[in-house]
Amino acid sequence: MRYTSHSVSDTEAFGERLARRLRPGDVVAFTGALGMGKTALTRGLARGLGCRGRVTSPTFTIVNEYDGETPLFHFDLYRLGSADELYDIGWDDYLARGGVCAVEWSERAASALPEHIVSVELARGADDGSRVITVEGLEEEL
Repeated sequence: MRYTSHSVSDTEAFGERLARRLRPGDVVAFTGALGMGKTALTRGLARGLGCRGRVTSPTFTIVNEYDGETPLFHFDLYRLGSADELYDIGWDDYLARGGVCAVEWSERAASALPEHIVSVELARGADDGSRVITVEGLEEEL
């Protein structure tokens, strides 16, 4: 499925709709260049999952946790060198906790991801403010 977002708020709203299709234990694997809207989409996921609190990029902390009806574990793997480093911070424990894992820069630890993921690619659209969001791995369309 492809969707074109025309603003940050549009990207967040799309994330909120996407969250309604997710189940505890799902892994959402983001790919896309810097500034494409991965964190904005995650803010929408958090709202859609009933999470409270301000959603920020975990670039320096690697993972932020948000409590809600379904917990959200927001990973940013930009600074990781390998999948081994993801395991070192307790990746298996996060998967076992039954929340949704949103993973930015997922390609940096692809071998650690479960077989079934929801893949989300964000790319620049036709104009500077738009983004093309491609989603694969959902059982039903948004």
